[in-house]
Amino acid sequence: MPKKARTDTWRKKRRKEYLEMKQYRYYIFCEGQATEPKYFQGFKKLIEENPIYRDMVLIEIEPCQAETMRVIGMAEKYVTENKIQKGQIWCVYDKDSFPASDFNGVVNRAEQLNKENPEIQYHTAWSNECIEFWFLLHFAYYTANNHRKEYGTFLNNKFKELGIGKYEKNLDDIFDILMEKGNPKLAIRYAKRIIEEGQGKTPTEIAPGTKVYELVEELAKYLPEETKGRFI
Repeated sequence: MPKKARTDTWRKKRRKEYLEMKQYRYYIFCEGQATEPKYFQGFKKLIEENPIYRDMVLIEIEPCQAETMRVIGMAEKYVTENKIQKGQIWCVYDKDSFPASDFNGVVNRAEQLNKENPEIQYHTAWSNECIEFWFLLHFAYYTANNHRKEYGTFLNNKFKELGIGKYEKNLDDIFDILMEKGNPKLAIRYAKRIIEEGQGKTPTEIAPGTKVYELVEELAKYLPEETKGRFI
C-alpha cells in the first residue's frame, strides 16, 4: 500500500476512534463566517478545558458563509460526506432581508429530516433579524422591531457605556465580553419570553426574536461549574 494511502487510512481510523469516544456530539453550522463561529468557539474552548466533559463532548463549528436554506443544505451534505451516525446538527442563521419562505423553510426542512433518523437531529438557532439581537438581550429586554442596524447601535452605545470600546462584527472576544459584562442567564430568560409570547407564529413573524438560546443552553451544560452558573 502506498505511503499516502496508509496515512489516510490511519487518519480515518483515528478519527473514528475519536468520535466513538465522544458521547455528546454537536455540529454547528453558522451562516456567518466569523461573528457566530467566534462566539461559539468560546463555549468550545471552555468545554475542552473542563476535565469532567472534555473527553465526552465533541463540538465542531463550520462557518458556511451562506444564507438560510443553503446552511441546512451544507449541513446535510457534511453529514452525508462524513458518514455522521449520531449527533445534534445545529443551523445558526439570520433573517436579514431573505424571503420569509426561505427563513421559515429551514425549520420545515429540519422537522422533515428529524423523522428520518432519530440518532441525527437537526435544530434551528435562528435570529430575526440578526445575531446581534441575541447579543443585546444580554443587556436589556428589547422587543422593538427595528432594523438590524439599530441593534448594532445599541450594542455600540452599551459597550462605550461599559468602557469596553466599540462593538464591531467579528470580535475575537465577543463570548468573553457577553459573559463577563452582560448577563447570559437573563438573555436566555428574555429570549424564551419573546418566543413564548410568539407561540403559534412562524419564525418570520416573531420579530424581533431568536432561538440561539436553545443552543446556548445545550452547550452551557458542559461548562466548568464556576462558569455554568452564569448561564443556567
